[in-house]
Amino acid sequence: MIDVSVLYAGLETPSTPHRYGRAISQIDPPEHQRMNVAKAAKDRRPIVVWNLTRTCNLKCVHCYTDSEAKRYPDELTTEQAKAVLDDLAQFQVPAVLFSGGEPLVRPDIFELAEYARSRKLHVVLSTNGTLIDEAIARRFVELQFAYIGISLDSATPGIHDEFRGMQGAYQRTMRGFRHCVDAGQKVGLRLTLTRHTAQDLDQIFDLIEREGINRACFYHLCPAGRGVNLMALNPAESRQAIDTIFNRTKQMNDEGRRVEILTVDNHCDGPYLYLKMLREGHPRAAQVLDMILWNGGGRYSSGVGIANIDFFGNVHADQFSMYRTFGNVKQRKFSDIWQDTSDPIMAGLKDRLPLLKGRCGTCRFRYACAGSLRARAEQVTGDPWESDPACYLTDAEISGELIVPTFENNALSEVPK
Repeated sequence: MIDVSVLYAGLETPSTPHRYGRAISQIDPPEHQRMNVAKAAKDRRPIVVWNLTRTCNLKCVHCYTDSEAKRYPDELTTEQAKAVLDDLAQFQVPAVLFSGGEPLVRPDIFELAEYARSRKLHVVLSTNGTLIDEAIARRFVELQFAYIGISLDSATPGIHDEFRGMQGAYQRTMRGFRHCVDAGQKVGLRLTLTRHTAQDLDQIFDLIEREGINRACFYHLCPAGRGVNLMALNPAESRQAIDTIFNRTKQMNDEGRRVEILTVDNHCDGPYLYLKMLREGHPRAAQVLDMILWNGGGRYSSGVGIANIDFFGNVHADQFSMYRTFGNVKQRKFSDIWQDTSDPIMAGLKDRLPLLKGRCGTCRFRYACAGSLRARAEQVTGDPWESDPACYLTDAEISGELIVPTFENNALSEVPK
């Protein structure tokens, strides 16, 4: 994730220490929004994206799990899921994100959330929002969910409904947002960038402001599940979309609206922002470079700081890598699976820089991006270490002296090599 609000607009959030190794100085978040913070990004425990069920009440065109409104056999039982939560708590993961399918169709979702909170886990939920009524929104608050992420594909109802495969989905999703806002629950918008959705970004930001939404995550497309058939942005379209996100984020925060905006699954957004700030003569450009170097981009993401448990208990490097499994939590603890580097891919993910090929292997920003999303590279090229095809930086931008992080007097400094 690239936290645009933090890096470009100077906002500090509850996730800033986890993401950039910086202490919170301006805010004191409530306990349930705080995350375990590692001394170094390489030492992070993973945020666990957990697809609790494959069942979903919608049939979205970009669903990476290819879910439908039907029952799938062999999903984890309540007791099996609680045993996993015990392990995650003992392993001190910074957060567990309940996803699906649609996690709210699982009858024990609140029982599991309550158990997770009793184990002091930071709990997040990813949902399509259509099932959230007033009672459910109040339950989110009572159980201290740190954040509810609701997917929205367009500010235009017809376009959203087409993406979601159900007429009226937009209205039901917007009611879900409003119930969360009214209940005082931190809620965010989640959108996958495609050629269709990227044309609607200004309207999406207008909606965020109008509806009082706290947070928004803009996901770069990974061709997984039904998403393999969607049209990804070309480099020029990506740059245009990211420029809109950067500019609207800064504008909102400059005007005093405290909104967290993040881009997800393309770590070249960080170097792109740094270069933009350099061109603008931004006084915090050097600080931002330090922060994205500390973060490490993909280097400390999939297989290190991000993990996935699917509906059947299989463990993957991330939610887009379900084509490769490292073990199953029904047979072995997640913590044991995650620390086992006998699989060469898991070992490579934990030390990927020497393995990167092509543009990613020679890029001067590889300590800040580290080849971005390996699942996308492998899905498109067949090679997990090839260049990420979604990189939109030019050859001129990635060439030149390599920027590597070092620690001098406990601070990062830029050292050309």
